[in-house]
Amino acid sequence: MTQFAFIIHPLDTSDMARKYKIARYIPDAILEPLLRYVPAREISHITGVKSPTGAQTEGWFIACTLTARQLLHDPPERSTAKILESCKLAASLGADIVGLGAFTAVVGDGGITIADEMDIGVTTGNSYTVATAVEGLLQAARLIGHDTAHSTVAVLGATGSIGSVCAKLLADQVARVVLVGRRQEALDKLAQEVVQSSAEASKCTVETSTDVSATLGEAPLVVAVTSALETVISPHDLLPGAVVCDVARPRDVGKAVADQRADVLVIEGGVVAVPGEVEFNFNFGFPPRTAYACMAETMILALEGHTGDYSLGRNMSLEGVRHIQSLAEKHGFHLAGFRSFEREVDQSTIDRVRELAGQAIQTYSQGA
Repeated sequence: MTQFAFIIHPLDTSDMARKYKIARYIPDAILEPLLRYVPAREISHITGVKSPTGAQTEGWFIACTLTARQLLHDPPERSTAKILESCKLAASLGADIVGLGAFTAVVGDGGITIADEMDIGVTTGNSYTVATAVEGLLQAARLIGHDTAHSTVAVLGATGSIGSVCAKLLADQVARVVLVGRRQEALDKLAQEVVQSSAEASKCTVETSTDVSATLGEAPLVVAVTSALETVISPHDLLPGAVVCDVARPRDVGKAVADQRADVLVIEGGVVAVPGEVEFNFNFGFPPRTAYACMAETMILALEGHTGDYSLGRNMSLEGVRHIQSLAEKHGFHLAGFRSFEREVDQSTIDRVRELAGQAIQTYSQGA
């Protein structure tokens, strides 16, 4: 049986209380610097992952004891060393492949340096994250009432590795894709690639823009995956009934959007159902037997017996995304809901957005 591990870390110091109650009583100014000296550790043993094919796997959550802020702003060599420490612990427990979760996949060169230092497979989980982001955007849009086949989708950060693959996947499924970025030359080149990669290219209009606000004013569906350090989507930018899938870390969508725009839906990607009687033995805020897509990719590869690297670096391939999609289907993984600002999107939220923006959505769907 191929085994896996997945590296997690506290988003901030409050997350430490999920595992260690004493952390609630230590001031942040003291606790965060202390985390640099806390060694990587096993958080839980994951059991019960079983594919319809009969393949099984088990693994571990491993804690990289740095917060998101530290991983992003500490010297890269310090963050990389801590991530490597976590991966080596995973290997010592018996993992054959390890997934880099959350900001551990963002540090440095997207896992390449980590993989070069490890004798086991390494993945960022980005391929299945992209696949479920596109699937989740379209599924959520249909629930809100959009006719996705006749919709316009804006891809913010389109010329990046994730954005370009999202654009290529979407071009087969919508009427119009607007590629948004900062450099016109790169956008023009990508537009040609999107047209060439799409089996439905003749049915989809591919355009480019360097103006975020103007584009959002005409795109009811949005994929946001820029590399900006500050939010790029504000409450006034979005159309009534807009559906935004924010794949970026740090987020592209400001929290003010959720607070001020009850007529739009922002999702972070899909919640993935994991096959079998899985027990994570750790509360990471998801319903039972569900996981983030990046976690799921690591499990999918383990079920397939894949012990090499996957989804590394800044250059993702459309083929790799489609391959992991096919493996997910083979092994019984599928979308099981949505998340928005760390919370589950329930039916009442879907109903609220649909009601508040009903007339606007009807207009978009009619192609007006």
